[in-house]
Amino acid sequence: MYPKLVVDLKKLQGNLDAVAEITKDHGGCSLMIVTKGMCADTEMCRMIAADPKVDFMADSRVKNIAGYCDMARKQGKKTVLLRIPMHAEVEDVIKYVDISFNSEISTLRLLDSAAAKAGIVHNVVLMIDLGDLREGIFFKNEDLIWEAVEAVLGMKNLNLYGIAVNLTCYGAIIPKKDNLSQLVEIASKIEAKYDIKLNMVSGGNSSSIYLIDKGEMPSGINNLRLGESFLLGNDTAYETDLPGTVGDTVVLQAQIVELKEKPSLPIGEVGVDAFGQKPYYEDRGIMKRAIIAVGKQDTDLDSMTPRDPQMEIMGGSSDHTILDVTHCDKNYKVGDVVEFELGYGGMLKTATSPYVEKEYVK
Repeated sequence: MYPKLVVDLKKLQGNLDAVAEITKDHGGCSLMIVTKGMCADTEMCRMIAADPKVDFMADSRVKNIAGYCDMARKQGKKTVLLRIPMHAEVEDVIKYVDISFNSEISTLRLLDSAAAKAGIVHNVVLMIDLGDLREGIFFKNEDLIWEAVEAVLGMKNLNLYGIAVNLTCYGAIIPKKDNLSQLVEIASKIEAKYDIKLNMVSGGNSSSIYLIDKGEMPSGINNLRLGESFLLGNDTAYETDLPGTVGDTVVLQAQIVELKEKPSLPIGEVGVDAFGQKPYYEDRGIMKRAIIAVGKQDTDLDSMTPRDPQMEIMGGSSDHTILDVTHCDKNYKVGDVVEFELGYGGMLKTATSPYVEKEYVK
């Protein structure tokens, strides 16, 4: 059935080997693989869990982690929740997650209470905001950092496992030696002030990995959280290809359901489309237009690249994507299958959609 996401597990393993070499062998960091980009696909997670180079398996959704926590733990991996826990999910966090990222004391209190009921000690990592302005305690408010640290240290069923930063995802702030050095400095102050040793000083995600090859990763950063660099083989700071990786680990296949010659300009007064946007159309004359049975409900059109370089994506609706095949050498027909390489947004949506089948190359 189509649409179909073809997942090449051999290529994913090759990417995993490559980022592990960069992160662990060259950078001296532990390796946390983030599974959310493929919606914690079971086959992929089985491969990750079995790899001895992986130290942690992480996701932003507790439900995803619940699906593989037993598998991960049996293989000696700790599970990590990247998104700040909701109050409504703390009991599930305690049940399925070994380490959670946090920034709110009220949430920490609930985690401590839930951990006490479960008879365990739960590990927490405090998020520090170095200026990207997503989650975390703002780095210039040191009093708030000390308050959070002291709160965790005063709770019997929580363990302060470390501190971490997230960059690039919201404010698009690129990790540099100077801003990540601030995280290392905060970690050193915490250890000195409270006479403790932090297990983890996590220096970010796939946007930080480029610093290793440049020799600019600050000493003291001992963990990276890698999703896109593992899945698609690139750093997300400058969108460069990482050595030894490939970008076509997942390919979307979709079937042509209509093939017609039509004008390139819609006829009549232009309003807004199904998503409330007012589109712009270029007059290209009569076009040969193919419609495929996949749309914005299932993928991100801006994150799809046709494998046929003569094909162009014109736009789409929730259920359809319209292609210009006027200049294609191949004589496409209704029923033909076309392929697209995916960026992160396209991969994320197709992997999450229940309407997109999966096929594996092993």
